[in-house]
Amino acid sequence: MRFAKLTVLALAFGATVSAAAPQKAAAPKEPPIVRVRMTTSAGVITMAIDVRHAPKTGTNFLAYVDDGRLDGTRFYRAARRKGAPNLGFVQGGIDTDARRRLEPVPLEPTSKTGLHHVDGAISMARYDSPNSGTANFSLMVGASPNMDARPGSPGYAVFGRIVGGMDVVKRILAMPTSPGGEGAMKGQMLLKSVTIIRAQRLDGTPKPTGRPKVWELFAGMK
Repeated sequence: MRFAKLTVLALAFGATVSAAAPQKAAAPKEPPIVRVRMTTSAGVITMAIDVRHAPKTGTNFLAYVDDGRLDGTRFYRAARRKGAPNLGFVQGGIDTDARRRLEPVPLEPTSKTGLHHVDGAISMARYDSPNSGTANFSLMVGASPNMDARPGSPGYAVFGRIVGGMDVVKRILAMPTSPGGEGAMKGQMLLKSVTIIRAQRLDGTPKPTGRPKVWELFAGMK
């Protein structure tokens, strides 16, 4: 009888402790649209990253933002349209700096996301492989439907739009470029790049990857 009473008391105590134990809070959900303020040497650009329609590409870009991997990088390309030099796109990001690079993100084509290369769109740059995007991105000045997915071409992934500072983007597009360069970039490399001083999210909770900031270690060795 005494053993039975002790067992009942132990069970009751365990239930009380279990009920009183704090429950682990669920991770906050990412807002469907996350604004990012990008402060550059040419002015401030505000972006709206569309995590709802382009979750992989949007989350990837925000990881670079939250880690500070875009701080101190640059806009290096101004691709002006022939016959309409006020239209085209500017490109920036980590360029070829492998110290800042995370794993490539799988392509989310416009045919699946429903996001297109309209005026002000933000598009993930990549190499020839569709799944090679990292943290280089293009800002559209004018529509570029040729960059959307179409038969025979996977296109590029749109993952947001510019919501402030379009005048800054246009100013970068008009900056002098070098006649040199290779392939599609020939004649499009800025003579004087524009520094991305800081990229900072304005919505939601930052989610840094926690990986070593190798580029900062190298900077400290200068």
